[in-house]
Formats: sequence, C-alpha cells, structure tokens
Amino acid sequence: MGLAVTWLLVVILVLGMAWQLGTAMVKATNMAHLRYESTLLADEVAEQIETRFDALTRLNDQLEPGADRNTLRTTLKQNAALMAWFEGVVVVNANGRVIADWPNVEGREGLDTAPLEYFKMLRGTRMPYVSEPFVGRASGIPMVLVSVPRTGSDGEFDGFVGGIVSLHSGGLFDRLSRVRLGEDGYAGVATSSGKILYHPNRGLIMNEVPDNDFNPWLGLALDGWEGEAEAPLLNGERSFQSYRQVWPADWIVGLYLPNDQAQQPLSGFLQRLWWLGVALTLLMLPLLWVLLRRMLSPLKHLARQIGEVGRGERERVQLGTHMQELQHVAGTFNRVEDERQVLMTNLQEREAFLDSVLNATPQGMFVANFDGHITYMNPSLLGMLGIQAEVPMEAWLRQIHPDDREGAMDMWQHSLKTGSDFVRQLRFERTDGETLWLDIHARVVMLSQGGHSLGLVGVVKDITERRELEAIQRWEAEHDPLTGLLNRRGFERRLDEAFADFQKTSTPSALLLFDLDHFKPINDEGGHALGDEMLRRIAQVVAWEVRRSDHVARQGGDEFGVLLPSCTLSQARRIAEALRNSVGEISVVHEGKEYRVTLSIGVTTFHEDDSSTEDAVARADAGSYAAKDKGRNGVVIKLHDDEEAADPIQLFD
Repeated sequence: MGLAVTWLLVVILVLGMAWQLGTAMVKATNMAHLRYESTLLADEVAEQIETRFDALTRLNDQLEPGADRNTLRTTLKQNAALMAWFEGVVVVNANGRVIADWPNVEGREGLDTAPLEYFKMLRGTRMPYVSEPFVGRASGIPMVLVSVPRTGSDGEFDGFVGGIVSLHSGGLFDRLSRVRLGEDGYAGVATSSGKILYHPNRGLIMNEVPDNDFNPWLGLALDGWEGEAEAPLLNGERSFQSYRQVWPADWIVGLYLPNDQAQQPLSGFLQRLWWLGVALTLLMLPLLWVLLRRMLSPLKHLARQIGEVGRGERERVQLGTHMQELQHVAGTFNRVEDERQVLMTNLQEREAFLDSVLNATPQGMFVANFDGHITYMNPSLLGMLGIQAEVPMEAWLRQIHPDDREGAMDMWQHSLKTGSDFVRQLRFERTDGETLWLDIHARVVMLSQGGHSLGLVGVVKDITERRELEAIQRWEAEHDPLTGLLNRRGFERRLDEAFADFQKTSTPSALLLFDLDHFKPINDEGGHALGDEMLRRIAQVVAWEVRRSDHVARQGGDEFGVLLPSCTLSQARRIAEALRNSVGEISVVHEGKEYRVTLSIGVTTFHEDDSSTEDAVARADAGSYAAKDKGRNGVVIKLHDDEEAADPIQLFD
C-alpha cells in the first residue's frame, strides 16, 4: 500500500510538474504567436494608412494651386476611383474652409475646419495626419479623416486634402476581421487617446477603453509601449494579450486570447494521463504485495537489531542469514559504529572548544547545517538582532525586509548547493521598530576528504550608519538643496537614460525647458530670501502638476527643466500649458508689494537624427527664447526641422 500510495504521489507530482511546465510552454508559445500576429496586423493597418496617404498625395499633386471650385471638383471627380478607399474627399484652403468635395454633400462645402484638431495639427506639423474618430452626420457611421497638407509655391501652408474613411467598410480593418484565435480570441484597434476603433462587438466602437486600474498594460500601450502581457478581458476573464503600435496613425493594435482556451488542450492531455496512472497503480498493487513480502523479511531483522544498537541495548549486529549481501551490510555497519564512537568523542571536544570561541567574540557570528538551518548564533549576534536564542528561525526570518528576503534566500540556497561564499547586504527589522543594514559573509565548511559540505559559518556586521551616510551623499549629489528637485547633474543622467531608451525602442519622450520671467525684481527688491521662497513654491507647484514618472530639475538660478518619458507631443503641450497657468497664480509679498512670475517654456521631443541629448536641449532652449521674444508667458514647441508647432489638435465634428 505504501508503494502504491507512493506511486500515486509520483503520478500526481509528475502531472503537477507537467502542468506547470506545460502552462509555461503554452504561455510562451501563445505569447510568441500573438507577438507575430500583432506585428503582422499592425504592419497591415500601417500599410493601409500609408497607401491612403500616398493616394491623397498623388491627388494633391494633380490639384492646381489657386484653382477655383469647379476645377477642383472636376479633378476630384476624375479620381473617383479613390472612392474604393474613401467615403468622400475634401479640399480645404489655408483658412480652414472646405472649398471642394466629392461626392458632393450638402452643407460640406464652406464648412469651417480651422478650430478643429486635425486642421491645427496639419498646419503645425505639415505632415500627413489621421484624425480622432467621429460619427458621420448623415450616415451615423464611425469615421476618421486621413489628410495630407498642401503647400503653395512659396512653401507656405495652403490647406489640405482629406479623405473620409469609414471604420465599418473602409477596408482599414479587413485583415483584423479575418483573424481567428480559436473560438473566443479576437483583435481590436484603439487610438492613443483611448477611443475604440475596431472590435468584433461593433457596439463597443467609439467607446472609451477600460481605465488603467482595470488593465494597466493597455494604459502603457496607449502611451507607446509594445509587448505582451497577461491581463483581464472586459468580462473579467484572464487572457494573453499583445500590443503593437500603428505609428502613422497613432493607433494601437491589440490581440486577446483567453487563458482557458489556450490551456484547454493541455488540460485534456493531463486528464488522460491521470486516469492511466490510476489504472497502472491498481494493476501493480497485488504484484508488489507478493514481491515485497518475500524480500523484506531479512531486512526486518536487520532493522530491528540496528534499532537496538541505537538504543544501547546491544553493541553489535548479528544475523543468522545466509544472504551474503546482508552479512556484508551487517559487517559494514559494525565497523562504522566503532568508528562513530571514536568520532563522537572527538566531536564533543571540538564542539566545546568552538562554543567557547564563539561566545567570547564581540563579532556577530552564526553556524548553519547543510540543510541551511541556522543552528547557533553567538550572544553578540543575538543582541544585535534583538532576538532570543529560543526564537525559531522561521519567526525571525520574517523580520528580514520583504524586498530583501526572497533574493537573500535564493542566494543562501545557491551557496549551499555550489559551495560558494554567501555575501549579502540586507535590511533587518528589529522588534523595537529599528531597521538595521547588515553585511553578511558566510563561508561553506568543506570536508578535507571528498569535498562534501557540512554547512556554513558566517560573520554579521551592522553597517546601518555607513549605508545611511552613503544614501545621503548619493541624494545630495543629484539634487538641489533649496528646492529638493534634481540638479543639473541628476537631470542630465536621466536625460541620457531616456535618450538611450529612445534609440533602442523608439520610446517617445518630451523635454520642457523654461526660466522665470520677471524674477530679477524679486531678488533685487525683496532680497535673496524672498527669491528663494518663490523658487521653493514654484518647485512644489511644478512637481505637483507633472506625472509621477516625470523628472523635474532646477538646473541653476531660475532655470528649470522637465523630462516627460513616454509622452507624446500633444500631451507635453498640455502639461506645459498647465505649468504655465499654475505658476502664474503663485505670488510672494514684500513690504506690501505683490510679486509674480511667468514662464517662457520651450518644448521638444527626441528625434531619430539627434546625435545626443544636447540636440534636444538646444531645441527646447531655443523654444524658451522664442517664447520670450514673443512677449513671454508662453509655450513654443520646437520640432526637429526648427519650425514652431501649432496648438494641439481638437476633435473633428
């Protein structure tokens, strides 16, 4: 019965390991498949967008600059083949008025698009652009506007040519509609602002995506992240998910595969193995009973006599069997027992000597056996940790700081297995609430013959004071003592890290540089104490307005910088405006006179042609000076082509 139960336990263990390994393999396989499929889908959607950009560019080349409405409409009519891709095509002049459309829709010509987000973006960037989704006034169908800018003979902005694309029938998502990920898997597309563009359930189109609390990975994807994760679906079911960016349109493609569907083949296979293992157990039970009964009879006599030797009831083992193997075992046991008695005597003497040495040393020391359990701690170590000798190891191990505990235990087991030294610094929380930094160095004790490990002997040092001093020195090296913000050195290091991420993964980041307008009178009239107070208040407001992941620095005097990792240009502009408005409300009073400052902010982003962070810093600095030249208290976006960007985009009606 014992062997049968053991066999069942082995079967259960094997099935459990197979389940764990199979689950990991299923996850890795499906994640790789989702990564491949999402990349193909994102490339397909990007190609669809680029194709429409190219078609509109060719149409724009056919439109004569300055042509009247009839001429423009005739040219549009001659390109009626574009209706395979667009629901309609419009031509807008430099003032934002629709001057021609095809097919002609009543009320569309003469429509003013100047206040709308896509017109401002096209005028500012002079780059092809895909608008936010909107619902067609006549059709009631979700649509987007794909646009390319027009330029005059003098190179100035002369409006744009736009094509209206239906999200239901415009051909953008044909490939997604054919995706098959089992019965319940599906693909979806959303804008970076969080609007759903494509979903198998059309009722969700134009709705907002779930918030970050429900699915933080989706929130990261909206900020530009690409990768795979495990997260819940809208119905709460766990699923494998993959996200890829469609950069030409600033969209995100997501693939979703429910965990239960992915693991269903593995569950069926392991279930069949289980029943096979149970059947084999039942068949083996009678045979094992007969065989073991015959084989174990002499061994029972040997086991009984060995127990008697252990209890001191006899000195040697004597068997009346003719089995040479058991006779050999009995002789070997008797010889080992004689040697053990001699060794026990020597061991007791050595233990007495070691106990005396360890009790007398002022250094914290401990001894652990080959299983990793600490069997002895000297008084110095007990006093250092504030624990009693009788406290079990499991209890005071929980006093190791949670962030350090797992890594320390992994290293401890590694040292036991490999024989390498255990060297670790970790935090220990005493029962009186004090947190100690400990430096632990333990060495494995090896037998001189055979190289087997007996355990570890370790030394523990209290390095709390040294660690606190090092932490203060590191903080002071990268922070401004007046405001608590990063200084120039700390800011430049984080700039270099963000630029390295941009070069490796194309993660967008934005940079804001500004100094304070009208700050000099505060220092001159109110003194440096008043100026310092204004700087501290401004630092608090700026740190409050930005995101937790952003980095704020005072680079010297009244010069400030803000690094916005994983931030788009439109988001950076909104943050800059929020900073400008918030700082404008700060004031200090001296001798009845109120002083205020404003911000002249330069905004830029990393560009693939930048050779270093100095290029981006130079653009942002130029934007700050440009804001001052325009009257101060403003925000100027400097792009890579050295042109100032327009206001952020609005929604298309």
